[in-house]
Amino acid sequence: MTLNVGFVIAEVAAGLVSGSMALLADAGHNLSDVLSLLLAWAANILSARPPSQRFTYGLKSSSILAAIANAALLWVAIGAILVETIRRFAEPAPVAGMTMIVVAGIGIVVNAVSALLFAKGRKSDLNLRAAFVHLMADAAVSAGVVVAGIAVLLTGQALIDPITSLLITAVIAWSSWGLLGDSLRMGMLGVPSGIDIGEVRAFLERQRGVERVHDLHVWPMSTTQTALTAHLVMPGGHPSDAFLREIAHALDHDFGIDHPTFQVETDPEGACVVECHAAT
Repeated sequence: MTLNVGFVIAEVAAGLVSGSMALLADAGHNLSDVLSLLLAWAANILSARPPSQRFTYGLKSSSILAAIANAALLWVAIGAILVETIRRFAEPAPVAGMTMIVVAGIGIVVNAVSALLFAKGRKSDLNLRAAFVHLMADAAVSAGVVVAGIAVLLTGQALIDPITSLLITAVIAWSSWGLLGDSLRMGMLGVPSGIDIGEVRAFLERQRGVERVHDLHVWPMSTTQTALTAHLVMPGGHPSDAFLREIAHALDHDFGIDHPTFQVETDPEGACVVECHAAT
């Protein structure tokens, strides 16, 4: 955050002095990354709070809210950059190409170093993945600004700057589309990406003594934790604690589901109120 805040301030100043819309567009995206990091940091702190009588799961889902807010902030930034870029097409302004090259070159280093800090945890946490993708995209965008600065110096064409800004906006939108979809899916308590609920059901039905599985639900408790509830029809009687522990361990190891809850039903002919009202 310190690296990126310092760079945003420098990039905005350089963009205003040089008249480069590409630099200001990149600064706007970097600012959205800083806000994203702040939200992710706050969500991480809230997620660590223990459960209470009001929030029996704790505040783990705050990380999902942060992911949705991050996606929304990013697309607001895209809209603002796009509006200003279109205005620059109508009113081209002189651009200092060398300033663009120097500042964007620094941006490549700052964003690449920042991205490396999130590389390890990006596969297990949507917020860390968002930070990593954004920062790597920023490094690529900064490289594009360097190329644009060189082109401005060689040709003297001011329109190269807003064209580059438009390309930057397209890259940001493309790189963030998947993150937007994943965060909204989590917010709607959808099955997390990477988990095939059909395979989960088949796994449970293969367990010894399980005749049928119904009312199966899988949803994210946070960006890193996944819950499951299921009714297991087991006519042979109630299973042992060891049996349930084995299933829980396998669900965690094979599917990344670390908070399973089972309801065991021993009468296959008995009516289940939940199943009658919401068959799955």
